[in-house]
Amino acid sequence: MTTLKKIAITIGDPAGIGPEIVLKAIMSHEIEGLCEPIIIGDIAVLEEAVEKLNIPVDLNSLKIINTGEIKDRNFQRCKPTAEGGRACVSYIKKAVELALNKEVYAIVTAPISKESLKIAGFKWPGHTEMLAELTSTKDYAMMFYSDKLKLILVTIHTALKNVPDLIKKEKVLKTITLAKKSCDMMGIENPKIAVAGLNPHAGETGIFGDEEIKEIIPAVNEAQASGISVSGPYPADTLFHKAYNGEFDIIVCMYHDQGLIPLKMIAFDKAVNVTIGLPIIRTSPDHGTAYDIAWKGIANPSSMNEAIKLAVRVKI
Repeated sequence: MTTLKKIAITIGDPAGIGPEIVLKAIMSHEIEGLCEPIIIGDIAVLEEAVEKLNIPVDLNSLKIINTGEIKDRNFQRCKPTAEGGRACVSYIKKAVELALNKEVYAIVTAPISKESLKIAGFKWPGHTEMLAELTSTKDYAMMFYSDKLKLILVTIHTALKNVPDLIKKEKVLKTITLAKKSCDMMGIENPKIAVAGLNPHAGETGIFGDEEIKEIIPAVNEAQASGISVSGPYPADTLFHKAYNGEFDIIVCMYHDQGLIPLKMIAFDKAVNVTIGLPIIRTSPDHGTAYDIAWKGIANPSSMNEAIKLAVRVKI
C-alpha cells in the first residue's frame, strides 16, 4: 500500500478567505485520497468557519495543529489586522519547521495580507521573503504555474520605478538558472526557456532602453554557455502568445505585473505560486486574501486545489 505524502497546509490570514478555501479544498473529490493534509491554524478560526459558512466537515476527523494565536472566535474579519498578521506568521513558522525536519513532504500556504504583516510589525513584504529568511535561502524566485503558461520573476515586490536599476546580469542569470530548476522539479525534460525583454520591443537595439544590451543579453549568453536551453530577450507583447501555444515551457519575466497580468487573464482560478530555491517545497494559490468576499461562504477553492496537487507532484 502506498503511503500518502504529508502536506502541511496553513490557513493564511484568518480575516480572509484562507480558512474557507482550505477546508473546502481538503473536502473536495480532487484532493480526497491524494495526500495526508495537516492543517496549521487556530482551532477557534476553523470552528467559526465550519459553523458560519456551513462547511460540511467534522474537524475531529482532520489532522490539525492548533498554534493558539487566536483563542476567541470573536476575531476581526474582512480587513487587515495586527492579530491576523501575528497569526499567519505563527502558522508559516510551524509549517517551515515541519518541512525542514522532514516531518511533512511540502507546505501549501493560504493567502496572507502584506498590510497585516506590516501592522503586526513584521518587515517581510510577503510570503516569499519570509520563507527565504526562515530557511536561510539566498537565491530564490517566485515561479507561477498553470497548464498553459509558466513563468518566473527576476524582480518581485518592488515599485515599478525601481525595476530598471534592479535588472542586472547576475540577477537575470540566477533567475534563468532557477527557471531550469523549476522545470526539473515539475518533470519537464529539456525545457525551452524564454527571456522577456524589459522595454517595449525588447529595447529595439537600444532605441527604447539599453537594459537588454547591457544586462539581459549577457545573462542569456552565459546561461547558454553553461548548457541551459534559453533564448531571448523577446518583446513581451508577443512572447506570452508564443508560450501559450507551446513554443516555450517557461518565461523569465523582468517584473511582477509583466508576468502576472497574462497569467491571471488565462488562469485566475487555477494558477499556483511556487517558491523556487528553498530547501523545502512550497506552493500557494495565486490570489490574495479577498477580504471583499471573505466569510460569506462563496470563495472558490480551485487555486488551492491546484496548489495542493502540485505540491504532491513536484520534487526537489
